Amino acid sequence: MPHKFNSNKINVIYLRCTSGKIGATSALAPKIGPLGLSPRKVGDDIAKATGYWKGLRITMKLTIQNRQAQIEVVPSASALIIKTLKKLPRDRKKQRNVKHSGNITLDEIVSIANR
Repeated sequence: MPHKFNSNKINVIYLRCTSGKIGATSALAPKIGPLGLSPRKVGDDIAKATGYWKGLRITMKLTIQNRQAQIEVVPSASALIIKTLKKLPRDRKKQRNVKHSGNITLDEIVSIANR
């Protein structure tokens, strides 16, 4: 018999997903289903929270307590560099193996490294 779920305990889950769109709920269900959350609702919240990073693969930090999920974006250095280059959002299915080029100042690189 499975143990009783403690709703006061804080659970932290890290997910990597394509930002700006709702991922497959079948991938979210095994991770957050046992914690009493709806994968569809969490997927919608992730899509809203990652709207700024549209088209990039980004890491999410889900902090779950009392059946409520707080979503925090944890951008990688590569995502920050692509955002600094001011690249337009792209469709990952249609455009593959994109080479990013542009000019970044040393101060911008130092600020990305300090994050």
